[in-house]
Amino acid sequence: MRAAVIAAGPEAPVPTCPEWNVQQLTHHLAGVASWARTALDTPVDGDRPAPGTPPDTWQELLTWWDDRFTELNDALAEASPDTPAWTFAGPKSVGFWVRRQAHEIAIHRLDAEHALHGPEVPTLLFGTDFAADGVDEFLSRLLPRVAQRWPIEREGRLLFHAADAGRAWEVRLTPGRPPETAPLTDAATDADATVAGTADALYRLVWNRPSGAIVTGDRSLVDSVPRP
Repeated sequence: MRAAVIAAGPEAPVPTCPEWNVQQLTHHLAGVASWARTALDTPVDGDRPAPGTPPDTWQELLTWWDDRFTELNDALAEASPDTPAWTFAGPKSVGFWVRRQAHEIAIHRLDAEHALHGPEVPTLLFGTDFAADGVDEFLSRLLPRVAQRWPIEREGRLLFHAADAGRAWEVRLTPGRPPETAPLTDAATDADATVAGTADALYRLVWNRPSGAIVTGDRSLVDSVPRP
C-alpha cells in the first residue's frame, strides 16, 4: 500500500472512496494504526481509546504512519493472539486486531491501487483463504455493527457463495434488527438473492469495491445491505 500511495501522489483522487484523495486515505490509515496500537494497551473493559493525530503535511504524515505501523506490527507480533485486549466488536483479544488490521490494510491498499491505476487493478488478487476470511469477518463481525448506524430496512435472505474457497454464508435481513449471518455447509439453499464468485470477488463486493461477483435474484436487496 505504501508503494501505491507514493506512486499515486497525495493529491490523486481515490475513486473507490470519492470523498478522499490519497493523502486523506493515508491520514485515515495512519490514524487507525495509532488507534489499534493504543487499544492493545487499553483495559479490556476500559473506555474507547483515542487515536493519535497524524500530521497534515505529506512527508511528515508518511514518517508518522511508518512509525505507528511499525509499533503496531511489532506489538501484534510479540503478543499471543489469545492475550486479552480492548476491542469494539467480537472477541476481546489481540487476535481480533491481527485480523482486523490485515483486512483494513488490504481493502485500503485496493483503494490506493485504484487511485494509481483507475478502474482496473489487474495486478492485485487476494489469496483465496485470506479473501474468504475477509468476507466472513465483514458479514459475521462488522455488518451487525454497521447496521447500528444504518439500520436494516428490507427483509430477505441473502446467500454469499465463494466457490473456490468452498465456503458460503446466509444473511437474514429483518427491518430494525441486526443482520444474522450463519455459515452454510451447502450452498444449494433458497434465497431471495445470491452473490457468487471467487472469494476475491466477494471480498471486494461486501466492502463495496468494484467486483466481478455475479448477483442473481433481487439485486436491490443486496444493494440495501449497509457498508461502512
